Amino acid sequence: MSEKINSGGHQKSGVLDPQVQAFLRQVEEQNAPSYETLPPQEAREATKEVFRELGGPLAPVSKIENRTLPGPGGNLPIRVYTPNENRPLPVLVYFHGGGWVICDLDTHDAICCALADAAGCLVVSVDYRLSPEHKFPAAPEDAYAVVKWLSENAETISGDSTRIAVGGDSAGGNLSAVVSLMARDRGGPRLVFQLPIYPVTNLASFDTDSYRDFAKGYMLSKAQMEWFRGHYLADEKDASLPYASPLLAKDLSGLPPALVITAEFDVLRDEGEAYAERLKQAGVPVRCLRYDGMIHPFFSLGGVLDRTRAAYEEAAAALREAFAR
Repeated sequence: MSEKINSGGHQKSGVLDPQVQAFLRQVEEQNAPSYETLPPQEAREATKEVFRELGGPLAPVSKIENRTLPGPGGNLPIRVYTPNENRPLPVLVYFHGGGWVICDLDTHDAICCALADAAGCLVVSVDYRLSPEHKFPAAPEDAYAVVKWLSENAETISGDSTRIAVGGDSAGGNLSAVVSLMARDRGGPRLVFQLPIYPVTNLASFDTDSYRDFAKGYMLSKAQMEWFRGHYLADEKDASLPYASPLLAKDLSGLPPALVITAEFDVLRDEGEAYAERLKQAGVPVRCLRYDGMIHPFFSLGGVLDRTRAAYEEAAAALREAFAR
């Protein structure tokens, strides 16, 4: 793990973690079809059980509850993870990854349980509408609707409406950054923290060193990102909008403090670190942690990678600090 804000140009990457190397060999031996070769529904089915297995055993929480909230497109499912009986609890609103196309509440149970247990907070996981059935901006509007609802109704789930944070991995990291922008632009609610984990921050360009260096062979490929982008956006011009590409927002001032987590061997590494640098330049308190030797989506691989558990603890420590301010 290393602290990064500005890498100062192209730096040669180090060495893959041995457990990552073993995992990538297993993936290669399975010779399963890649997402971009499948229709979205088949990709979802192929992903669901795999992610549940790779996440490992669930951390202990006192309660897991499925609920629905009113959303822009109708009933919006959420899952609430309650770690203990203390009341009221701070709240992390979590947006799952999956390129806005695949994954769901079930695929991210392990992450949400781990963060609820380690941070001592409620985790509200959001089953936002997926693409291509629901194009941009359906996902960010759903994500914002949940945060706004919680700011007005957190007590109904024993939450503290004055201590709400947002977080997510990959596409969910994008949504956490976007919701932070939306909350600022729309006059609330106030968020105390954002936790983007290897976030997508720029859909308008894949012209970075990390895209060139890790275009294939490291789980998330450039071809898969092109497939996700094609399904997510109704118009290529939307890629330049700040609520699709938060890195391209003209002004990032006034956003909540952040911990940005990136993986060394990940096509999204450079844009995640560029987002952290932009936050710093805008005067937002930010830390950027690059997990050396790791790949996308290591945060979902708690069942096979020891470093994932360390990342959970680091994220939880940042959340606890933010909630205590």
